[in-house]
Amino acid sequence: MVGLVERLGLVDALTEQERTSEDPHFALLGVNRRHPASDLLLDLEEWLTRQELEAVPSALPTPYADPLIQTWSAFGVRFAVTTNNSPLVAAEYVKTRGLADYFPHIYGRTQNLGLMKPDPYCLRQAMNALGASPETTLMIGDAPTDLLAARAAGVSFLGYARNAKKESELRNAGAELVVRSLNPVLMLLRG
Repeated sequence: MVGLVERLGLVDALTEQERTSEDPHFALLGVNRRHPASDLLLDLEEWLTRQELEAVPSALPTPYADPLIQTWSAFGVRFAVTTNNSPLVAAEYVKTRGLADYFPHIYGRTQNLGLMKPDPYCLRQAMNALGASPETTLMIGDAPTDLLAARAAGVSFLGYARNAKKESELRNAGAELVVRSLNPVLMLLRG
């Protein structure tokens, strides 16, 4: 994405921090701040969606996530996806995992990039679709923006950190409960 912006001669569209971040959303949001509603922004969002779709077949599943979803569902729990990725990509991913029936509601990045997490928009959309209240909702997320969205929506939060860096980021953002594996959650449900 950075290369695309630079090839267009718009080096000023990104700060140094946005150019060097590993998170493409960081660069996308940077362009959004400086060039909102521009053709450049639309092109970058479309480009990112194509990259995300290409990545679906090689995306590794989170260990224990599939059986956790299936087990929790047996208790009558309902699910939705809230993501800063394209909702088309999220739908394709859950389909490849054989989990599409568990996720009838998927909310992701819209053309209004200001509604990306940490804004609680997607989370509120999901709760509305599920007929859920904040008091009975749990968000599982792996990023500080997920935690901030959960807080803004008034829902409980469980952090999932696949490595020490992610755990540190979540804890530094104020996450009280962070797991490095979903297996203990699965074992708790099965118990």
